[in-house]
Amino acid sequence: MLIARQKKQENIAEYLLYMWQLEDILRSYELDIDKVQQLLVDPVYHTEEERKEARDWYEGLILMMKSEGVQAKGHLQINKNLIIDLTDLHLRLLKDPKESAYIGVYYNTLPHIVALRAKSDRKDVPELETCFTAMYGYLLLRLQKREISGETQAAIAQITGLLRLLSKKYKEVDDDPDNSELEVMI
Repeated sequence: MLIARQKKQENIAEYLLYMWQLEDILRSYELDIDKVQQLLVDPVYHTEEERKEARDWYEGLILMMKSEGVQAKGHLQINKNLIIDLTDLHLRLLKDPKESAYIGVYYNTLPHIVALRAKSDRKDVPELETCFTAMYGYLLLRLQKREISGETQAAIAQITGLLRLLSKKYKEVDDDPDNSELEVMI
């Protein structure tokens, strides 16, 4: 909960990947709040107030997962909405002639996105979701200590650069009260 809050404020891409990981962790605990309490809450939170707040937060996520039918796979609507917000920002940045650096990074990343989409059976997902799925898959491979090809590492490095820049732009928009046009979508 505290990690999620911090990541959401600092780097929206890391936050989304963290939330996807959390969905998988909650599934591995069979969406059982008592297991979550024992394995995630008690070892991390020290005061009774913190434990209660954390338990309530995890329990809320579990309830959302059940009500949205993502107990076995898929993502919470709040996470899907974030992809939509990031995609909206991404498209606006691509149309803004002042964003030549972002546009350049995107076009350098595009061949990797196209290659990933060609390998996927889900060709209808937004480009950014393809990027996040690739990053999440890469992180899982690293956790499993599996070998990662040079081609995959190069693609991930490029995607990381794009998502890092998009996160920075998101934070700028989110932090700037004068940027009302873009703020409406966030």
